[in-house]
Amino acid sequence: MTIKRNFTIATSAAIIAIAASPFVTKANAEEAKKQEKEKCYGIAKSGKNDCGWSGGSCAGSATEDGLADSWIFLPKGTCDKIVGASLEAAPAAE
Repeated sequence: MTIKRNFTIATSAAIIAIAASPFVTKANAEEAKKQEKEKCYGIAKSGKNDCGWSGGSCAGSATEDGLADSWIFLPKGTCDKIVGASLEAAPAAE
């Protein structure tokens, strides 16, 4: 009986863990959304920008790495730590 009981307990624990995992994942995603973010200009990889550059409409439209007017969202305070990054868009070229 002990082996059967241990197996039942282990199986029950595994089922509970699997059933709870979507809720944990959702909670982590919601927590990430709550974090303060800021636009960081000039460091987006080609095709990986979040939005806002003069040559394209929005997300994923940057055609070159490091366009000065394309940006990505980063956790607040991170942009200041990156060489070549800026919290403000570069002035438009004339």
